[in-house]
Amino acid sequence: MTKIMTLISTLLITLSVNAADYAIDTKGAHASINFKVQHLGFSWLTGRFNNFEGSFSYDEEKPEASKIQVNIDTTSIDSNHAERDKHLRSDDFLNVDKHPKATFVSTGFKALGNGKMKVMGDFTLNGVTKTITIDAEKVGGGKDPWGGYRVGFSGDAKINMGDFNFKKNYGDVWLELHVEGIKK
Repeated sequence: MTKIMTLISTLLITLSVNAADYAIDTKGAHASINFKVQHLGFSWLTGRFNNFEGSFSYDEEKPEASKIQVNIDTTSIDSNHAERDKHLRSDDFLNVDKHPKATFVSTGFKALGNGKMKVMGDFTLNGVTKTITIDAEKVGGGKDPWGGYRVGFSGDAKINMGDFNFKKNYGDVWLELHVEGIKK
């Protein structure tokens, strides 16, 4: 009877620990943080942050228990125009001298079915923390050619410059996120 109880306990523990921890694959350039903002109402200005790192925990069976943490080097902003990037780093916008890092820490996940989810979290930018929601979708997951396991997601969110104390407020910024994680 004791062996059966031990076996059942081991099985229950194994079944309850389905969450896996992942490191975001920034070294292989399999992740990106992109943005776009309207320029004078005529076109879109696009760019990205070249340097960031993070990790997440994801359980396919219980996605609402997932967690994510991302640190973004705001000095790495890249809009493909050196003078504009210098202005974006100034205290008119990102104020990187005082706030060289932005962070996102999830506070909740809501599974919507078919791999779609809402990710709620605290986004800190320019010294201000606001709750934002990312509309996310699982892209895929599985074994990679090097013997590891990966899972990937994409997501979109919208923030307003005024919410983060930008001196120059040109309205909404759309964030486009692509994350591929390598199982630790």
